[in-house]
Amino acid sequence: MEATLIEKEQIPLLTFHDKTTVDQHPDLQNQIEKATILGNAHRTKVSIYFKDDESLKRVETTIWAAGTKFICLKGGVWIPISRLIEVKI
Repeated sequence: MEATLIEKEQIPLLTFHDKTTVDQHPDLQNQIEKATILGNAHRTKVSIYFKDDESLKRVETTIWAAGTKFICLKGGVWIPISRLIEVKI
């Protein structure tokens, strides 16, 4: 399945109401941690693959913070970790 590339500014318009689980990369937590460090220290962009209620999406941006349930992107945009598939550095 092909991921649709979107701009991070489009993410607040997406919905994440569907509670179905996604197949996540087995090393996703480490990917998030590394991407957060790179985003804060070097402003390095990563490719984030996630699924909203409609389809598979990809955004290229920096991760500024990660909590237990969400990641925060530049500009205060949030994505639920439960919907993340992979973070490619």
